[in-house]
Amino acid sequence: MKKRISIDELQPGMLVEKLDQSWLSTPFIRHKMLITSQQQIAQLKASGVQTLVVRIETEEIRNEPASEPTLVIDPVLTTVAEPVSKSLVVPFEDELPAARRVYQAAKTIVQNAMHDTRLGRAINMDEVNQVVSDMTESVFRNPDALTSLSRLKQFDEYTFYHSVNTSLLAMSLGRHLQLERSALHQVGVGTLLHDIGKTRIPPEILNKPGRFEPHEMEIMKQHVMRGVEVLASTTGLGDSYLRPALEHHERIDGTGYPYQRGRDQLSQFGLMAAVVDIYDAITSDRCYHKGRSAHEALQFLYRLSLDGHLDATLVQQFIHVVGVYPVGSVVDLNTGETGIVKKVNHHAPLAPLVLLVKNAGNTLLSSPQELDLSAQIEKPHRNITALPNPTQAGVDPTLYLDKKAA
Repeated sequence: MKKRISIDELQPGMLVEKLDQSWLSTPFIRHKMLITSQQQIAQLKASGVQTLVVRIETEEIRNEPASEPTLVIDPVLTTVAEPVSKSLVVPFEDELPAARRVYQAAKTIVQNAMHDTRLGRAINMDEVNQVVSDMTESVFRNPDALTSLSRLKQFDEYTFYHSVNTSLLAMSLGRHLQLERSALHQVGVGTLLHDIGKTRIPPEILNKPGRFEPHEMEIMKQHVMRGVEVLASTTGLGDSYLRPALEHHERIDGTGYPYQRGRDQLSQFGLMAAVVDIYDAITSDRCYHKGRSAHEALQFLYRLSLDGHLDATLVQQFIHVVGVYPVGSVVDLNTGETGIVKKVNHHAPLAPLVLLVKNAGNTLLSSPQELDLSAQIEKPHRNITALPNPTQAGVDPTLYLDKKAA
């Protein structure tokens, strides 16, 4: 049975069903919660809550079988030591076609989810869970194939591509950290939907071709809690799934938003989401800035970690995941040739597999040539000396690497 009471009647042990305040007004992810302390009650009072609906247990309800427990917050903290599920490992080239298919499916499902949210409809979580399951399987078969597609971006569909890229990068990072499948699935779903709150931001602000005015920035920041509101109220997801949406703009030194939480108050899912969200955002072309190269973005992340904004260990592990020279990077060699990084060699981070596209005379080759810099026989060995801007170099990596997926 449900009953409306005043905040002064609230006691530990009561199950809250609904508050008289907006999701944006309280520090709680969910407004359906068990009150376990006087501190929670004090926080509700401080948020302006005056009345609330609680669930009163009758004898009949107490005798009902217990329902399935919701997933605990931060499952990664309890599963990181568990053995990784066995899965058939396949070569990068063999996995790439399947990775391309699941990437495009994920983009379509993000589009559908945002369209449904704009219209006030519930997100189709069956579709979301299925595509994230497919992404999980791809990451287990070969973690580099799906990761290599994070370079795919289109200016006019930034939000969709960014959502998919953030998800696949978070899952690849989680795979590298040896998270088990259920944890990967949760961080994958959470990051795929982490920007769903942008559907509740006025289009003229969301798509503004320039820097935000202070008042516009405050409105833009609301996408975080708007997203949490959507996910908490319409999807039935547990708290762990909501952490990427809630925490991807928080920083470990307390300088982020919406709650300026420090490291001890942030989940590992949130810490991971912050790293991959920044990486994909700054490597993308936006109406107000040109995307940086992947190598420059990694340097930027590293500086942020040195300054205390991001978790340094996660940044270092992420660099290992995408490679010092990520797939799609245009590189100059000591021979004067120009190539495109086609595959990362984790055993030799400075020596990836490259596709030579220009000779020493700066002429495009009619037949590009693969060269594994980590397995050279002839001397002197070629090595990378610079990372030119693709536009200035006159090279479009997508034309060479992934025509079908672009």
